[in-house]
This record gives sequence, structure tokens and C-alpha cells, in this order.
Amino acid sequence: MSDRIRLAVLAGGRSSEHEISLASAASVAAALDPARYEVRTIEIGRDGRWALPTGETRPALPATTTAETLPVPADSAPATLGAVDVVLPILHGPFGEDGTVQGLCELAGVAYVGPGVLASSVCMDKDVFKTLMRGAGIPVARHVPLRLGDPVMNPFGYPVFVKPANMGSSVGISKVRDESELEQAVALARRHDEKVMVEEFVDGMEVEVGVLGNLPSPVASLPGHVVSHNADWYDYSSKYDEGGSELVIPPPGLDEAQIERARELAVAAFVASSCEGMARADFFVRAADGEVVMNELNTIPGFTATSFYSRLFAASGIAYTELLDRLIALALERHERRKGLVY
Repeated sequence: MSDRIRLAVLAGGRSSEHEISLASAASVAAALDPARYEVRTIEIGRDGRWALPTGETRPALPATTTAETLPVPADSAPATLGAVDVVLPILHGPFGEDGTVQGLCELAGVAYVGPGVLASSVCMDKDVFKTLMRGAGIPVARHVPLRLGDPVMNPFGYPVFVKPANMGSSVGISKVRDESELEQAVALARRHDEKVMVEEFVDGMEVEVGVLGNLPSPVASLPGHVVSHNADWYDYSSKYDEGGSELVIPPPGLDEAQIERARELAVAAFVASSCEGMARADFFVRAADGEVVMNELNTIPGFTATSFYSRLFAASGIAYTELLDRLIALALERHERRKGLVY
């Protein structure tokens, strides 16, 4: 009998971030020690069908051989997940980062890496997340949600950001510079979500902080400053095109108090939203007064060895392979801890 941990890496997914997920998952699968882990990859297609690998090998991504394909939900999906010790969902955006797959893992009774159902759902919906942050006393930019039937409005002046409430990787987001662009920006955002956010523009430095751990003691990485080269804001091209952006650790121009404030707020937001395992906290440091303002928490950040989350922890003394080991151990620890709950 093998002592290796049986691990399923979920990749792809139905969202517009499908290809990004495949790259992250391929990097993860290649970095995991085969002496410690028996890795199976499951690619979820853009149509929602699951490609289930056969055998005990470490298949490439996308999987080259499949036992079957099935639409989700399906009776065999929980059984498939239940045959492993831990699931590592590297699924960005809707249908993966929003609590849906996490709920499937809960139904299957299997450990999984990253935040649970509630935290994943809350952090995906930026309107709900910012409302929760205000209640927890964590500073966030002002915003108004536009639900179905609401008139298009912007009470903040220009420029302003318009974005889908539930989406990632800057998909569907516009920086609107005058009133003539507002309607079109809202229409673009509505292609991706029925709820749209109009959010005030915060003039300042973009800073990111990684968070790692379970309750009661998550820890924050050193912060890094995001420098966008392809646009005047951190858009899709800046995130994913070669040379589109860089991360400077620690952020230049921030004093020790601001650095510690960003780390403190990252952990506070992580706890307030019931996160466990991992998240990447994104902030603005306002130019006018130096205040650190929370933007969002990403519960499944990009996960190649050169992604910002990995680099933040590498700069903090936790290398990529060790980071993966810790995340898997955290998933197993939480699963074991929660077995004692009475339902």
C-alpha cells in the first residue's frame, strides 16, 4: 500500500480564465514531489465536462487519456473526488473559485485546498465582499451595485471603474473616463454578470499581500508593488502578457508602518471573510494621504512559480514547493479538525 498522498488537481473550468487555470495547474502538478504525492489531474472543459484520467500515472495537462467525460453535476463526480485524499482546485473565476466546486468537495467528504464555500462565494462577489469589509471596519473604496432593472448611475465623478461583481482577472472591467463611456462599460460588464459595480477611482500604488494558514493563526507575506507596463491600470494584458507587469518587493516608497498596515489588513480581511488556506489580498495605497485601502481578496490566485502569490511568499522565505506542501497539509488539517463537528 502506498503512503503517498492521493491528490486530484482540478484544472480549466467554465470561466473565461480557463487557459490561465491550465497554466497554473500544470505548474503545480510539475512541482509536486512524486515520492510524496500520487497526482491525478482532472480537466474541466469550457462546456463543463470533466475529463477523468485513468491509471496511476501523472498525466500532463490537458489529460491525454480519459476514462469518461461527464457534465457536472453528475453522480460520479463526488465519487471520483472521494477516491482521493485531497483536492487542489486551481480554478479561477466562476464555477471554481466561487464556492461551487468547494461545495462539491464538501458533498464528497474530501479535503480541499483553499477557502470554504462561504468564503469563496463572498470573496467572488465584490459587492458583498466590500459590504462585509465595511462592517468589519476595513477601509475599502466606495461603490454602488447596479442590479437588474437599476438605472445606470455614477455618483463618484470621473474616472471611475465599472466591473462585473463576480469575475476575475480584470475580465469585463473598464476604466471610464467620462460620462459618454459609462453606458457601454456597464453593458460590457453585464455580459459577464447580472450585477455590476461602479467603483470610485483610487489614485495610488497597487500593493498585493499573500495570506497563508488556517484559523486561528494565518500569516501574511511581505507586500509587493504591482507595476503595470501595458496600461495605466492593472488590466488583463498587464496581468498575463509577457512583460505586461512586474512585482517589486518590498514596495518602494512605503514606510514600515504602511507595510505592516497592509499585512495587518490582509489577515483581518482573511479572517472576517472566513477564509482558510490561502488568499491574495489586493490593496491601493492612496497617494493623497497614504491610507491603505482594501480592493479584494482572491481565494485562488494565479499559481505558477512566477505568479505574484508564489513570489510574495518566496520573498518571505517560503519557496514554491514548500508553499504547495503547506497548503496541502492545511487542507488535510482542516478536514480532520472539522470531522469532530456534529451536524
